Amino acid sequence: MSRIALIQMCAGADPAANCATAGRLVAEAAAAGAGLVALPESWFCIDADPVAGLRLAEDEGRGPLQAFLAGLAARHGVWLLGGTLPLRGEEPDRVCAAALLFDARGRIGARYDKVHLFDVDVADAQGRYRESRVVEPGERIVVADTPFGRLGLTVCYDLRFPELFRAMSAAGAEVFVVPSAFTAVTGRAHWETLLRARAIENLAWVLAPAQCGTHPGGRETHGDSLVVEPWGEVIARRASGEGIVLAEIDLERGRRLRAEFPCLDHRRL
Repeated sequence: MSRIALIQMCAGADPAANCATAGRLVAEAAAAGAGLVALPESWFCIDADPVAGLRLAEDEGRGPLQAFLAGLAARHGVWLLGGTLPLRGEEPDRVCAAALLFDARGRIGARYDKVHLFDVDVADAQGRYRESRVVEPGERIVVADTPFGRLGLTVCYDLRFPELFRAMSAAGAEVFVVPSAFTAVTGRAHWETLLRARAIENLAWVLAPAQCGTHPGGRETHGDSLVVEPWGEVIARRASGEGIVLAEIDLERGRRLRAEFPCLDHRRL
């Protein structure tokens, strides 16, 4: 059994304030015995200005946001998934939305760049989302070896693409982590259903830390951070408000289910 923690927060436009919130909640999770802690997407900043992330962009391995996360991981002796960070890529006018996994010594153990970008219209206060204006899409799956099993890394909108999860499953993923900032509208309709489906389809654990509440510009996110076990049952959640979600994950349960119910071996296509 491994104790994990998900951080739920309502990020604003001030990175320093967001770092203070993240630091306090990670410390709380570590004090509660969590060995793996996951922050939501865009934990560092949600601004009404869509180019705010460009101003905060860092090169991989250096920069104040990465130093902050590395220090948190090392200080508390936890593996820390930094939701997403804006890292410079190949294009000067876009960034990579990178999920960085730090080990308990503060070293970067894995990097996943968000593959699927949220270019949709939603019936909410913002109405129009065009993430591809400022984000450069990633191109590869990432499955990381950790003391908490093999982690498949994803971000938010990736949740709607089961082929990504199936590819990670084929690469040995036992646990999927889905740091998110789901809109309130789409979250009410699909969030829990999609998370449970990805768990059931792959007989895997799903850990989903989320943004919640109202952000600058009137954007609303759904919250409801969830831990889903491999048979699809929600075992822990925080429906709303800032805080942490604690859960014990049993990797052997997933392995037993895959042996007893080998649907992954029965695929024909």
